Amino acid sequence: MANWFITGVSRGLGLALAEAVLDAGDSVIGTTRSGGTPETLRGRAIEIHALDMVDVDRTKEVVEKVFSEGTRVDFLVNNAGYGLLGSVESSTDAELEHLFDVDVFAPIRIVRTALPYLRAQGASHIVNITSVAGRAPGVGTALYASAKHALEGFSVALAAEVKHLGIGVTAIAPGQFRTDFLSTGSARFSATADDAYRLTVGAALDTLGKANHQQLGDPKAAARVILDTLKSDNPPLQLVLGSDALRRIRGRIKETLGELEAWEAVSIKTDYVQ
Repeated sequence: MANWFITGVSRGLGLALAEAVLDAGDSVIGTTRSGGTPETLRGRAIEIHALDMVDVDRTKEVVEKVFSEGTRVDFLVNNAGYGLLGSVESSTDAELEHLFDVDVFAPIRIVRTALPYLRAQGASHIVNITSVAGRAPGVGTALYASAKHALEGFSVALAAEVKHLGIGVTAIAPGQFRTDFLSTGSARFSATADDAYRLTVGAALDTLGKANHQQLGDPKAAARVILDTLKSDNPPLQLVLGSDALRRIRGRIKETLGELEAWEAVSIKTDYVQ
């Protein structure tokens, strides 16, 4: 039986993953902002801790409490997060700081606090839930994409840093899933700056709004895929979830390679002449 530490299990992908883990006979230590246990998880092998991801001291306290009780954590999943959508021009410093506190700094703090314990216990796996936006940003997602891109970069570098310690790392980038992500409380929207962005940001957010709860992705299926993948012999460093995410990321990679090749002659002009 494996033990999982999962942040943000109150709803969405975090809840679906907790349910899948419990259905598989494993145990879960989860966090919710309120400290309440979701109805579908009550009476099962789960322990809930109240955690607001912006509370630095509480974050450290929860992680240390889990390990100090002698609990082994086989899978540490940084899932809690939210989206900030809208134009860059209309965003505020407060919005940006809160987004990075929750989506970037909190996961890093959790990993940093857990690493001494993970090293001591031996084999374990760190999982960071990112987003397709972090690898293939779309209009209206500039701030959210920057946060998830940061978490992607952190994951890739961390993996190389801890591999020799028996600690694996996987960054999981979901596409659009049928959760409450686009609903109030899960996603936040910056005020519209002016009509200048109506055809770009405005149109993109309208499209997203119409797709709410109609998305192609099934969170329960995603949870099962995550569970099976992480328990496989060789989990990937980066995993994409959803055909929409796969299509977008493949397109972005193709564009990047094309631009690299087109500007290669310029790029190499900065080297010392041998």
